[in-house]
Amino acid sequence: MTDALWVYVTAADRAEAARIGRLCVEEGLAACANILPGHTAIYRWQGRIEEAEEGALVLKTTAARFEALRARIRALSSYTTPCILALPAAAGDADFLAWLREQVAD
Repeated sequence: MTDALWVYVTAADRAEAARIGRLCVEEGLAACANILPGHTAIYRWQGRIEEAEEGALVLKTTAARFEALRARIRALSSYTTPCILALPAAAGDADFLAWLREQVAD
């Protein structure tokens, strides 16, 4: 097990996903941001079934930086309740993991 996390985030559109990703990398909260192709979300919100086009991104960070990253995403997101899911990396390439840790070190 490593301390690396993949953080999946949804955004209102691709532009918002890119803005969040860029700022989180620039601020050292994430080592990398991958913007995913657009997708359609179907979800329940305030008692109704909604359907909307969204953007999404995956950020790579460490467990130690997650809370700061989560707070920053919430501040940048246009969503009232943004999807922010941290998924632990069970294993990874040692060189990549060293690079990731170096990028997000306090």
